[in-house]
Amino acid sequence: MLKVSMAPVLGSGYLLPLLHDFLARYPGIVPDWDFNNQPVDLIQGGFDAAIGGGFDLASGLAARELARVHIIAVASPSYLARITPPQEPADLQRLEGILLRSPLTGRLHSRTLRNRAGEQVAVEMQPRMILNDPGSLCHCALMGLGITLVSTLSALPHLREGTLVRLLPDWYADAGPISLYYPGHRQLPAKTRVFVDYVVREFKRQDLAGLFDATRAVGGRGRKAARAGR
Repeated sequence: MLKVSMAPVLGSGYLLPLLHDFLARYPGIVPDWDFNNQPVDLIQGGFDAAIGGGFDLASGLAARELARVHIIAVASPSYLARITPPQEPADLQRLEGILLRSPLTGRLHSRTLRNRAGEQVAVEMQPRMILNDPGSLCHCALMGLGITLVSTLSALPHLREGTLVRLLPDWYADAGPISLYYPGHRQLPAKTRVFVDYVVREFKRQDLAGLFDATRAVGGRGRKAARAGR
């Protein structure tokens, strides 16, 4: 068994598609994947590895950064048809927001958007819906309930389909790295070693770090659509 914990959106959207090739290369490995938005204790939980952000790099653990987590503002075309689209981050204050409450602290997530010029603006929106599950933010946005701030990982499929539109395309928040965590001792089990090497190699080969980069035209349609709505 290869026991790995990862966020559901990352696992289902970007790791599962790698599984067929990985198992063809290593047919003796049986994946045991835990889809979980919470950081886990690798040692106490008996995990071979974990992929995500927000982990404390405890003694005896190693980490390989895979990409940065960028947060962007998105909304559905139906919602945008009812409002004047925001021109600047400050415009979000007058609009309905789908907000995230931390399941760990119980506090609403606060975001500070930045642009390439180095400007930073703290974002506030009028609460329309509050959730404690990051994966549900896009679903509420698809229903036309308001604007939400989500990771590019979550938004990308919807931006490609045109069911969500990126707003303020020059602005984003950096929420830190997505890393691959594993025991750092020298005698790493072969199953863990080949998994770590494979994931790192595939992220580079497919340029997933670039795909999640909000300074690029995420989804290929977001920038054009957002400007067309102005």
